[in-house]
Amino acid sequence: MVRRVCLLVLAGLAMAAPVASRSGTVIVSTTTSTQDSGLLDVLVPMFEKKSGMSVKTISVGTGQALALAARGEADVTLAHAPELERRYVAEGKMLNRRLVMYNDFVIIGPEDDPARIKGMTKAVEALKRIAETQSRFVSRGDRSGTHILEQDLWKRAEVTPAASWYIESGQGMGATLGIANDRGAYVLTDRATLMAFGRRAALSIFVEGDRPLLNVYAVMEINPANGPRVNVAGGKAFADFMVAPETQAVIKTFGVDKYGQPLFVPIAGKKEEDL
Repeated sequence: MVRRVCLLVLAGLAMAAPVASRSGTVIVSTTTSTQDSGLLDVLVPMFEKKSGMSVKTISVGTGQALALAARGEADVTLAHAPELERRYVAEGKMLNRRLVMYNDFVIIGPEDDPARIKGMTKAVEALKRIAETQSRFVSRGDRSGTHILEQDLWKRAEVTPAASWYIESGQGMGATLGIANDRGAYVLTDRATLMAFGRRAALSIFVEGDRPLLNVYAVMEINPANGPRVNVAGGKAFADFMVAPETQAVIKTFGVDKYGQPLFVPIAGKKEEDL
């Protein structure tokens, strides 16, 4: 009888072991730009040292990052597609959406500028010109935050991109920049990834500073109802870490030593209408 009880206890411990192990790991689903820029290479070790937890990052397009979280396959998400994020929050899939930082998007292209968009101040007008001249344009085509914004800009321009000049990479921002460089094409990119990859690509910035090109990042916790293995405490700890003063101070200076300017602007505690 005693032996049987011991065996039952051991079996129970064995079944509980994966859950215990999982509680010490935080799965972060995030966009490729936070990884490609090198920011997470700095912040993740900081969090691990402070919390004693380990972090696993899944770096994909924002649409995929949010979908993973909605299925309970991540504990926290860091994304940059405000409208889509707000939709998930309204549905109850994401919780406690908080702004973390912003940078901006720019439209870049080959130095010879075949569509003659240099000097234009409106992104929508620049895309109209690209379409009218049928100049090559590379899209991520992956439902990322960048792709969602690009689609919105085409819609505002009343343009349906055509296959003869419109190329979908289906890849992250870094790889897409490489394709645009090889094909002598225009592309919409976040400034942080461009700065990180700029030396590998002979592409020039032609359109910047337009309000629709603002690129806002937010962190969201995951509703535990999304799945049985959501690490609620770990996800909240990472989300709190991203908006903490110490982390915001690191974000404020990230990139200055290498690029002469920061790649992101910290905005914890602010609202989008204040930006």
